[in-house]
Amino acid sequence: MFSLAVPTALRPPPMLGLSPHLDPAGRFRRSIGLVAARPCLLPPILAVSPGKETTETVDLHSAEASNGSVLGKKNLVMSTVGNSTNILWHECPVGKLERQKLLKQKGCVIWITGLSGSGKSTMACALSRELHSRGYLAYVLDGDNLRHGLNRDLSFKAEDRAENIRRVGEVAKLFADAGIICIASLISPYRRDRDACRALLPDSTFIEVFMNIPLEVCEARDPKGLYKLARAGKIKGFTGIDDPYEPPWDCEIVIEPKDGECPPPVAMAEQVISYLNNNGFLQEQL
Repeated sequence: MFSLAVPTALRPPPMLGLSPHLDPAGRFRRSIGLVAARPCLLPPILAVSPGKETTETVDLHSAEASNGSVLGKKNLVMSTVGNSTNILWHECPVGKLERQKLLKQKGCVIWITGLSGSGKSTMACALSRELHSRGYLAYVLDGDNLRHGLNRDLSFKAEDRAENIRRVGEVAKLFADAGIICIASLISPYRRDRDACRALLPDSTFIEVFMNIPLEVCEARDPKGLYKLARAGKIKGFTGIDDPYEPPWDCEIVIEPKDGECPPPVAMAEQVISYLNNNGFLQEQL
């Protein structure tokens, strides 16, 4: 067991069952029963402006709680990320590779982007169903569904849209790390936001699928009646009408009409599954 020295101003009040003590050197210690904690000084807290990431190595002495014997030194890297200070990344013994071996698949993010009414949600559900029927574990992160909970505090202003995509990208990254095939379905109109999500994923595990369906087709479908409201001026900042959509420059998969006809959902799903097969995502991981 080890404890960290805490500056006086930051000391918490005594808790039931824990008794604080000051030794002659002025170090703060706690003891539980008959087992005394070994003090260790932390370096001063860094003053870091928001948005910057810094790291600092801290030397700690670990002690065995049963007899107090020192096991040796351990270097820990404390970080400051954004507004979060003095945080530590904890590695777990079961990693991504072990999870992928268990699931017999490779975790990835399939990011479906396109105009409202282009068929993103239809495509995501069809792909999820096809993968499930073949014994693969997938999960759909739908943009509208996420705004019912995780992103319920965000509007459709440009800055909130950016935060919406950032949050979804971070969640999708966790699913991929778990070895799951994560299917994210969002308009995600801005190229820089999609590229930022791509940068979160290693080893080409971000697969961008562009639903390249013409605006006039999407507007004719208008499944939610949103285009009609936007044309009437009742919705401001609607993508494709009075807010831009930036098509991908170098996406992995493009879904588009053939001979003037949009492909059926199963055919769209097969196009993505073919990509996954050809790139080793559906093979057992060695």
